[in-house]
Amino acid sequence: MLTELLSIVVPVYLCAGLGFVWVRAGRRYDTAFMTEMVMLVGAPCLTFSSLVGIEIGFGSLLKMAGAVVLATACMGIVAALALRVLRISLPTFLAPMTFGNTGNMGIPVCYFAFGDEGLVLGVCFYAATTLLQFTAGQWLWSGRISFVQLCRTPLTWASLLAIVVIAGDLEVPRWLLRTTTLMGDFTIPIMQFTLGVSLARLRLTNLPRSFFLSALKIGLGASVGFTLAEILGFEGVARGVLVLDCAMPVAVINYMFASSFNRSPNEVAGVVVLSTLLSFVTLPLILIAVLP
Repeated sequence: MLTELLSIVVPVYLCAGLGFVWVRAGRRYDTAFMTEMVMLVGAPCLTFSSLVGIEIGFGSLLKMAGAVVLATACMGIVAALALRVLRISLPTFLAPMTFGNTGNMGIPVCYFAFGDEGLVLGVCFYAATTLLQFTAGQWLWSGRISFVQLCRTPLTWASLLAIVVIAGDLEVPRWLLRTTTLMGDFTIPIMQFTLGVSLARLRLTNLPRSFFLSALKIGLGASVGFTLAEILGFEGVARGVLVLDCAMPVAVINYMFASSFNRSPNEVAGVVVLSTLLSFVTLPLILIAVLP
């Protein structure tokens, strides 16, 4: 079991660690450019090629997407109640407590833990979460929903195209599948490397509260994941992906939203960093519970 755990988590930690060391050594890294490459090219290609290139039932994908919506709603409601009781700012911390890092960490962990099926379901979880972030998440930060921004996001169209192909049992031209597979292959390592770079550049503030909120995010996510998996009857790989992705640390994109809307970005950065560090301890424990 120990060897299996190490084979799953060590590649994730090492890739992120390399990005961290790269920046700390004074090397240049254009985070904005690489983020655009991932969001506009890599992630859409990875989503399309994974969903249509690996055999998995449309019903399984639909069920996972529905579980993402339910999990996000549950985490948002419980987090809102907890933050209200603790008198912690909802406009600042509700979105970070709701949306986890299902991309940079979630996709590679699901892939290394469960193979191709884990990759497909992990990508499905990530795509659904991203679409929710640009709708419900943006509403939490700004008080309004921008469907124009959602329509401008290539991941939206890649997801819709994949749904049409799978639902219609259409044959994808080989040149298109190979192109999107090739362009999507760079996404996972770049996501990991960029995560390490981002962690190296963020600064910790208000350590006690940041640590508490980090533990709350991961604990809440894991509880929701295990509960929903039981209620929905998820088993095997689907159960593992649902629990793992729900228990992911705070996504770095929350810091970007906090900076854009001037919602205490330094405090949000602290929660991003500490929750990610805390996940280095909690992730192996959760893997023990969900691995076959």
